[in-house]
Amino acid sequence: MKDIAAHARSTGANGQNGIQKPLSVWRAPALSLRFWPVFLRNLLVWRKLAIPSLVGNIAEPLMWLVAFGYGMGALVGQITVPGVDGTPVHVPYILFLASGSICMSAMQAASFEALYSAFSRMHVQKTWDGIMNAPVGLDDIVLAEMLWAAFKSLFTVTAILGVMLALQISHSPKLLLAWPILLGVGITFSCIALVFNALAKGYDFFTYYFTLFLTPMMFLSGVFFPLEQLPSAVRVVADWLPLSNAVALVRPLFMDQWPADVLRHALVLLGYALASFWLALALTRKRFRM
Repeated sequence: MKDIAAHARSTGANGQNGIQKPLSVWRAPALSLRFWPVFLRNLLVWRKLAIPSLVGNIAEPLMWLVAFGYGMGALVGQITVPGVDGTPVHVPYILFLASGSICMSAMQAASFEALYSAFSRMHVQKTWDGIMNAPVGLDDIVLAEMLWAAFKSLFTVTAILGVMLALQISHSPKLLLAWPILLGVGITFSCIALVFNALAKGYDFFTYYFTLFLTPMMFLSGVFFPLEQLPSAVRVVADWLPLSNAVALVRPLFMDQWPADVLRHALVLLGYALASFWLALALTRKRFRM
């Protein structure tokens, strides 16, 4: 009987002499609350550099806002955009730019954290390897990194939004609703960035992501000028970019209006987030051979 039991254990479920079929990297995410200590670990480390990190994250967006909003805004004056009901609405250019640049800031802050900082913890510092010596799975680590990048982006845009309110760019009470939307924007772009993090061999790889993906998206998503100015073929592509859908949700709130097609824009962002997170998880599993 002992020999039979030993043979059954050695052959396994597949009956192939103890050789078990490896788990697919595309299997469903195995997530648990064990991601929370990893999130807190990143928070505790970041607290030591919170002020320099905040200054670095908000300096560039504010320079864009001041240079283009006040500089070019003095030349442009007001800009015409379609209202919720389709009628033309005239708004100051600095208001138009601020509503787009806040989404761009969420994109950049989440992307930077999920690329450079996450890659340092994963590849350079080997922090992920150390965490996995505890009863914490790789899936929980990826989830924690995604949520941490989204939190940092929300922290950044909150500071920028406070500056915009101080400059009296907008007085709309509907801006309170922009906060959860910008959190969703941070989640979406942190998921996308983690895909490239899983593929990267070094920091130089991220130049392709910023140059070939994020920068063109900035100019095709209605941040600096209305999408109606684009050629029709380009407009079709721009309508499905994650940043353009984020801007479509946030800009009307700055104008004290309710956004149109909320469900469509929200589903586009959700689709990008879910698909990117699954892909990032699969590629990260493949990298760690788990």
